[in-house]
Amino acid sequence: MMKLLMLTFLFLFLGLAGCAGPGIERYRGEQPALDLQRYLNGTLDAWGMFQGRSGEVQKRFRVVIDARWDGDTGVLDEKFEWSDGSTSRRVWTLVRQPDGSWRGRADDVVGEAVGEVAGNALRWRYVLALPVDGKVWHVDFDDWMYLMDDKVMLNRSTMSKWGFRLGEVTLTFVKR
Repeated sequence: MMKLLMLTFLFLFLGLAGCAGPGIERYRGEQPALDLQRYLNGTLDAWGMFQGRSGEVQKRFRVVIDARWDGDTGVLDEKFEWSDGSTSRRVWTLVRQPDGSWRGRADDVVGEAVGEVAGNALRWRYVLALPVDGKVWHVDFDDWMYLMDDKVMLNRSTMSKWGFRLGEVTLTFVKR
């Protein structure tokens, strides 16, 4: 019985450790260095898709982002056009913290988003109030953004609920 209990804890520990993923620090030396205030400034176009748990594309979208800054506070006005013909809008307010990290708020974000930048990468974590079939689900987002050059940034987000992966969002940003 004791061996079974120890094996159970070992598998639980290994399973949780496997979910940790890479830390932002591993990208510290990557170039070009991401400066959020410089890249997320002006107008950006983005194209993306949501893939469900099995990988099938469930929805595609286009986003036009108008971004502006006043010191360490930025406003990102995102206008979405979805493949089903619907539209939506999200307005982020981002604030650079004294330690270099980022905090963000938007109407459909529960609490605050937290971001860290290292090298060419940004890790952005938040809970989104997502309407699904007449209900609102609080879904965890783990966004990883990678600056490729002065015009292009790639974004891959994992969506989860109660620790279970629901799907992924992939985006390509292009700065005008």
